[in-house]
Amino acid sequence: MAETERPSAADVTVGDARELTVSDLERRDFVRYAGASGDFNPIHYDEPFAREAGNPSVFAQGMLTAGFASKLVTDWFGVGAVRTFETRFRSRVFPGETVTVRGEVIEVTVGERATVALDAVNQDGEAVLTGEAVVDVAGDGG
Repeated sequence: MAETERPSAADVTVGDARELTVSDLERRDFVRYAGASGDFNPIHYDEPFAREAGNPSVFAQGMLTAGFASKLVTDWFGVGAVRTFETRFRSRVFPGETVTVRGEVIEVTVGERATVALDAVNQDGEAVLTGEAVVDVAGDGG
């Protein structure tokens, strides 16, 4: 896989923003992620199990949503640029929902790193994830 070309510090300013939207998530997306991650908790794919546990339906693994945020950051800055990546899950994502992740540069340091605030919402504007990433914006990534 080709590395995304890292923007230079001169090309990144506070307020720069990107969005990534993932539409119409389906139960099969949750099952596929279970296979990739090893998270086979039936609450993510077994409807009767999820309802018995008090949920309205199955729901996505939190790390699937975090993966969408990670994709936004790595598509923007490159995999090798990521220094830290933190998320907090705010709500569940259910089948049929759309998730929009927004990243905004909130700081660019002299050491040529940028801090990106991350927010993900569903189609109703409800927060499903917040977080922050610190990325190299120039140099060799070290």
